[in-house]
Formats: sequence, structure tokens, C-alpha cells
Amino acid sequence: IDPMYQYSLPWFRNLFVRGVQNSEPAEDDVPKRIANLNDYFTKLIYRNVCRSLFESHKMLFSFLLTQRVMDGYGKIDPDEWRFLISGIGPSKVDAPKPAGADWMTDRCWEEITSIATLPALSGIDKSVASDLEGWRAVFDSSDAHRCPLPGEWDARLNGLQKMCLLRALRPDKITLAVLDFIEAEMGKEYTDPPPFDLPACFEDSEVDTPLIFVLSTGSDPTKAFYQFAETVGMRSKLEGISLGQGQGAIASRLIEKAQVNGEWVLLQNCHLASSWMGELETICEAIDRDKVSPDFRLWLTSMPSKLFPVSVLQNGVKMTREPPKGLKANLRNFFHGLSDDDLQLTSKPDVFRKLLFGLAFFHANVQERRKFGPLGWNVPYEFNSSDLDISRRQLEMFLDEYAHVPYKVLNFLVAYINYGGRVTDDKDLRTIDVILRDYFTPDVLKDGYGLSASGHYHTIDADEDNPQPSYMTYIDTLPFNADPEVFGMHANANITCDQNDTYDMFDTLLGMQPRSASGAGKSREDIIDETAASIQARLPREFDIEAISMTYPVRYEESMNTVLVQECIRYNGLLAVMHRTLPDIQKALKGLVVMSAELDGMGSAMVAQKVPDMWEAKAYPSLKPLNSWVAELLERLQFIQGWVEDGIPPCFWISGFYFPQAFLTGTRQNYARKHKLPIDTLEFNFNVLEGRHEDLTERPEDGCYIRGLFLEGARWNPEKRCLDDSIPKQLFTEVPPMHFLPIPDRVTPVKDIYRCPVYKVLSRRGTLSTTGHSTNFVLWVELPSDRGHTINNLGLADSDTWIKAGVAAFCSLRF
Repeated sequence: IDPMYQYSLPWFRNLFVRGVQNSEPAEDDVPKRIANLNDYFTKLIYRNVCRSLFESHKMLFSFLLTQRVMDGYGKIDPDEWRFLISGIGPSKVDAPKPAGADWMTDRCWEEITSIATLPALSGIDKSVASDLEGWRAVFDSSDAHRCPLPGEWDARLNGLQKMCLLRALRPDKITLAVLDFIEAEMGKEYTDPPPFDLPACFEDSEVDTPLIFVLSTGSDPTKAFYQFAETVGMRSKLEGISLGQGQGAIASRLIEKAQVNGEWVLLQNCHLASSWMGELETICEAIDRDKVSPDFRLWLTSMPSKLFPVSVLQNGVKMTREPPKGLKANLRNFFHGLSDDDLQLTSKPDVFRKLLFGLAFFHANVQERRKFGPLGWNVPYEFNSSDLDISRRQLEMFLDEYAHVPYKVLNFLVAYINYGGRVTDDKDLRTIDVILRDYFTPDVLKDGYGLSASGHYHTIDADEDNPQPSYMTYIDTLPFNADPEVFGMHANANITCDQNDTYDMFDTLLGMQPRSASGAGKSREDIIDETAASIQARLPREFDIEAISMTYPVRYEESMNTVLVQECIRYNGLLAVMHRTLPDIQKALKGLVVMSAELDGMGSAMVAQKVPDMWEAKAYPSLKPLNSWVAELLERLQFIQGWVEDGIPPCFWISGFYFPQAFLTGTRQNYARKHKLPIDTLEFNFNVLEGRHEDLTERPEDGCYIRGLFLEGARWNPEKRCLDDSIPKQLFTEVPPMHFLPIPDRVTPVKDIYRCPVYKVLSRRGTLSTTGHSTNFVLWVELPSDRGHTINNLGLADSDTWIKAGVAAFCSLRF
């Protein structure tokens, strides 16, 4: 989970001894004494581990602790637990989705039929099919995790079983359901992590126990540390140093002196002195508590690092302290650090204050967008206060030097240099440019100018003499959690964010499962054997490249023949390794061949429902779990096989290509050769078609028909024939078939379009491959839009509404 999460058996033993000594006694009542011990020790473990965890992992630890305690009492059904974290039931049932269940995704129905094979949920699929309205009420509920279930199910199911059902219906509500589950089974205190308590951490330390602050971006515990040192009278006996090149020897001497004189030593940024970490480990191991002053303490700060000594982590007292998160907290932190004088600088103080507020709001916006994952930024950038500080100083300078406000200069400096200097993805640079234009604009000088579509966030007319309290008062009125509309996103963005949290938590839990099963559940070996046998039985033979090359020879006028042969060769590379490793792992389980490290890793991946590394190395990008990945692979192979048997299809399933860029190049090449034009003068024109792809029975005269793209962040409106807002709870919508038509010397439209990026998978982020293409990005597609447009610094028209909403198209989804 994190390299800093290290705990040792001696550390655990010491905690246990403390638990025995401090738990409530019960004279002559052994069962009560054991109950007191269990209760006290569990709370002790929770408090001591929680203080060393980042906020994002505290609920995960509580949930895992709850599961392990319940499992110890035999209250966890292994098959139910496995379904909850993996989505796989004891067996798979193929049943058509009921008529009238359009509100339910195919994946949702598949998981419902899967959990119906669990004894406790037997018949749930029939109940859903027969009472669609009752179950839709649960699906549509804003509190689906607490909504009563139809019929007898609410009384019949326990907390774990209800979460299994919720995983299928509303996975975005799982984290809330987990909190309710923990509270019901363990108590409220296990959902409310203890606050940062430096004195308590100090009490748990010894002279040979380092105290370690585990840092995160934006956190700085030194102020609290120095205040604590002052409180206990050690401020004058404290030496500190920030580690880096050449500082190791100085740190060693400080520690040696402090051990004798009973002083404290603070070594900051240990992650920057990786070469000295071995020496630090030696120093810590050599500390003899009988020869060192009892007042000596060693304090360390470090970002998470795999090079930090494990023994120091295991025996030390670890603490985390993260800065408050959220748009409101970000604004509050910035203005809290300003004085009235800071807000009255420049010759235009009123203009400066309003533009500074816009700049601070922009900074909070771009930081908080990270919580939406790839929908917010393709790459999660670490924007920090230095970016805001330099932008603020430039704002002061330009307002003093110019008679007017140089908006264009300020926008370029802040978007493309101060913040854009960190940005490595051109789509993210486009986003940051559009966001800033909302805040560095003449309209921001108007009182009450809306900074969000709803108008809940706006500029204010601050008191000229005391502007800082005015801003603090206004910021205090803002909601704790900002709605997606502040960021220009649809309300569905919250669902996406919550779903990502759910699946990330389950992926982590899957990776932490023990290698041997307990109780009545299937063993690890059984799961691997069944999975391998199931995949092997469905896997087709490799393509006959020689026969296909004869049927589809290289022809000047038909580049699609070459595209087909190359696709078959690429898929054969994947099929070959699968055909080789699937029998091997089944033989290894029986002891007929050696269980190599590669095969063992393959087995672990199958248990965790991940694609094995050996397959992934030969495969196309995908985020799907193993079962869904195999199902999609079979669909892809069927698409290619249909092409081989029936000839070039009238409409291409773009999601079925291993390398779609080659197909697009082949389409342009066909046009260039037919019309005797240079291929580099051709650009695609895009036309969204009416009707279904099944209605397309002939290839177009020029270009190609494609299908299989999914939109996120918006939908295609067939009546208006342009992009439109998403339907609530509908995260992805399929794009109708499109006609990609190469046009020579094409002029890009100047309005009423959105340049929509197309990616292979939802992660959006990619790297350059050896072919010079991105491993994820495919191409830009222009889609009609009736929303406001903007002209970017490249002179291209675009829709700022859809840019801020993170609208993109994908070839493949997560399930």
C-alpha cells in the first residue's frame, strides 16, 4: 500500500504487553477478562496504526480490521467476501437482462445474477426481474446504502450481504456502506480516527525509538513540532538539519553529541538523502538505552520512500499529518496567511484584490480537480504554494507597471509558465488555459461575478480598510465539500470519483488476501486451476498468417489488407503466450512442472482478478479485471475472425483493433492512393451518423465507418445532433456510428465544435511508444457543440464548457 507502512513483531509484542497491563481486570471471571483484553488491545492497535496512516487509508484499515475480527469469530462467509472485493461469485450465470431494465447497466445485471449463486442471496435475480420499479427506487436513491430493500430482502440480509448487493447496484455508495458496516460491527470510534496527538506519540517513544513524521504534499509538521518542544522545555536543546548532499556527516555528529547531552535532533527530508539511509539504520541499531541520556530523542521527517530503512520504520513511532483538503480549506489557508497590508499593495488595490481572489480560486480549483482522477487531469500534478506565490508577485508587478490590466499577458504567464511548466500533457494544458480565463477576465472586477454556474461562488466587495476579515468571513460561508459544478463538471463526476475510490479499495484488499484460504471457501489453488481451465477452454487457435496473407495480399489500392495481417500478427503474439502458460500453470499446480516465479505471479494475478504480467506485456492497454478482459479479448478475436471469413466489414469496430492508429493511417492511405494525393495533406472530417451500425451494409465511397466509442462527461443528443449534458447516473454513453472522411487541405472549423480526445482506456494517461504514437491517445475527433466556444493559443476553436467537464471518448471501459 505504501512503503512507509512497516510494523515488526517486537513492536506488536510490546503493544500486546501494554494491553495486558492496562486493560480492565476481572477477578475470577476469565471470559470477561478475555473480552476486556480483546476490546482494549483492538482499540490500542487501531489507534497506534491509524496515526501512521494517510487519511485515504484509514477507512481501509478499519474495514480490514473489522473483517479479520469477524472472520476470527466465524462471521464472514468466504464466498461472500470474495464476491464483495472481486465481483466474482461461486459460479457465472448467463441470463438476459429483463425487459424494461434500461436503467441498469449490463455489468450491474451480470453481478446480480452472479450473487444469486450465493446461498444467502439465492433468488435475488428473480426478485429484481419481477419488481423492477421497487429495485429502481433503490438504484435512484441518493442514500442507496441505507435505502430499505424491497420485499423480505431488507430483513433477510446482513450487512456484508447488503454490501454485495450494493456493489452490483450502486458501487459509488460502497464507501459509505463500509463506514456503516464498521460502526455496526465495531463501534463508532473505528470510523472516527483519533486526531493528531504529538504528546501521546512522544509518550510511546524511547531513546532508541525514532519518531518519524511521514510527509505528504503540502504538509509541514515542523511548526507543531517546535511548539511541542517549547511546551516540554526542549526548544533550547533542539538541533535540526535538512538532509541533502553532504549533510550526512553533520547529521551523524549532531546525533552523537545529542546522545551524550540529552538533546533532541530533527533530521528533515530523509528521502533526499537516500545514500545516507544505510548509515542512519546503523546509527539507530547501535543506540544503547543504558548508555544514552534518557532525554535524547531522534526525530525524522520523510516523504514515502522505498529506500527508507525498514528496521527504522518497524521500530519507530510513525505519524502522519496532512493539510486540510478541499476548495474551502485551500482558500482559507491562503487568505489566513495574508494581512490587510498584503491586500492593499499596488497602485490599483481594488483591482489587485479581486484578481488575487480569482487567482487563489484558480489555484484551489486546479488542486481540487485531482480528486476526480483522470476526469480532472490526465496526469495528477502536484501544484503547490510556490506556483501561487510567483503568480501573485507577477500580478503585483504588472498592475504597477501597466496603466491597464494586461489580461492576455497574465493568462499566458500563469497558465503556460507558472502552472503550465509542470504540465506534461497537451490536453491538460488546454484545460488549465480554459479554467484560468474564468478568473483573469475583466468581469472578475464586478462585485458578485459568478465563479461557478450556480453563482454560489462569486467575487465580493471587500472592506477597503480591513479586506482580510471580509474574505475570511465569505470563505467561512462556503460549503465544506464543493459540488462538481464549481469545476465545470456534471454531477455524475461525484459518482465517478466515488466509484474509483470503491474499486481502488477493493483492488488493494484483493492484493492483501492471504495465499491460503480459511474456512469453507475455495483454496487459492482451486481458484487458479478453475480460472486457467475456463480460459483455456474458450481460447481459439492462433490465426493462420500464411493463409490470411494469401487471401488478403498486399495491394496498392487496399491498405486494409496490410492492416488485417498486422492485427493478426499482434494478436498471435498474445495468443501464443496464453496457450503456453495456461497448461503450464495447471501442470505446476499438480507438481508436474516447476512452479517458476513467473507462473506463481500469474497465479496470484488470477486470484486477484488481474491480467498476468506475462500476458499484459503482449497485450493492448486495458483496465478491465481478468474475467472482463478475457471476454473482451474473445470479442476482439471474433471481430478479426469475421473480417477474415467475410471480407472487409462495412463498419469497423474501432475498439477491436490492437493498434487503431495503423487502421486510421490505412484509411488515409487508401484515399491518398485513390485520388493521387500526398497523405500528409489529408485530415479527417467527422460526421456522426443516424441509426444503428447494423444498418450499414456497404462501405462508404471514401473514408470509413466506425463504431464502438464511449463518451464520458457528456452524451450525444440525437435530436439536437450535438453534445449535451449527461443523464444523471449515466456515466458513459455509446457514440453512434461515425464516418471518418479524409479531406485534402482541410480547414478546421472556427466555431460550434468540441475537439474531443479519443483514448484507448479510461486512464487517459499514456507514454510515447517506439512507433512514435501514444500508448493511450488515439486521435482528436471534432463533435458538434452548441455551447460557448473559445479560441486557444494555437488558434483552434474549442468548447470551453466540455473542456472543463473533461469530456473524452474511449475505446474500452473498466468493465
